[in-house]
Amino acid sequence: MNRQAPSRAKTIFAFIAIYVIWGSTYLAIRYAIESVPPLLMMGARSFIAGLILFFWSRLRGNGRIEKEHWRALVIIGASFFLVAHGLLAWAEVRVLSGLAAVLVASEPLWIVTIESFFLKDARVTKKGIFGLILGFGAIVFLIASTEGISSSKGDTIASLAIVFGAISWSGGAVYSRVAKLPESPLLSAGMELMIGGFLLLIAGVIFGEAHQFSIAEVSTRSFLALGYLIALGSVTAFSSYVWLLGNTSATRVSTHTYVNPLIAVLLGWLIADEHLTVELLIATVFIIISVFLVLYDQTEELSDERMQES
Repeated sequence: MNRQAPSRAKTIFAFIAIYVIWGSTYLAIRYAIESVPPLLMMGARSFIAGLILFFWSRLRGNGRIEKEHWRALVIIGASFFLVAHGLLAWAEVRVLSGLAAVLVASEPLWIVTIESFFLKDARVTKKGIFGLILGFGAIVFLIASTEGISSSKGDTIASLAIVFGAISWSGGAVYSRVAKLPESPLLSAGMELMIGGFLLLIAGVIFGEAHQFSIAEVSTRSFLALGYLIALGSVTAFSSYVWLLGNTSATRVSTHTYVNPLIAVLLGWLIADEHLTVELLIATVFIIISVFLVLYDQTEELSDERMQES
């Protein structure tokens, strides 16, 4: 029996979700942490979204969690959410949302770099190497010019924290390729979100955020931003991402990497009056070009392998 092709409308909606919603989450994070401490905010976002995805997967009867899965779920949950999202939220107290999005867009570069060191089947051609050099050069340029992009103090440290978080996410993504995980991606995602969210909440308490937090002082904008991050940023967009991976090519899905920073920079400028500088625009263009070169390099490699197999 042939599998029915997904509807065009559903596919378009899913791409809009990972393009626009994920691109807008950087501004939503900035609004959410206006009156909610960053680690507690991101912990609540991840844990609640994880609960929703977990129960959704259980209602659909999507597999089960075995004892051998826990180690991988904890490692990935910690690298994705405790480190990557925790540092991102902490840094957005100090830097602009558009700048954060451009730095996070470097993740494909780190993934390819880590894969080339630790996975035997990973190969990088001259085109890919050029893309990596171009991308890393743009990151160095952007961090070096950070003081002129934002008026906050400690911008360079915050920018480096975002990059370190991107490396952590990339390491978790590479590890997930070889890790023993539940068969259901939705179940895995829910557990990783819950574990990461729980660790973030503990970190928030350890770093004293619980003493700084008062629910009575949370603004309406922060509440709405947190709800947006949970319902749309984590549940809707991530579910769309998982669905797309099962219904179209990974290369097409990866195009969100080009679009997200553009959406984030544009929204930050239009809605939050974030200063748009020449340095930020230059770095955005070069990082997007570098990511395209690296991902296109990987696509060509896959095509060559399929031709050889046939």
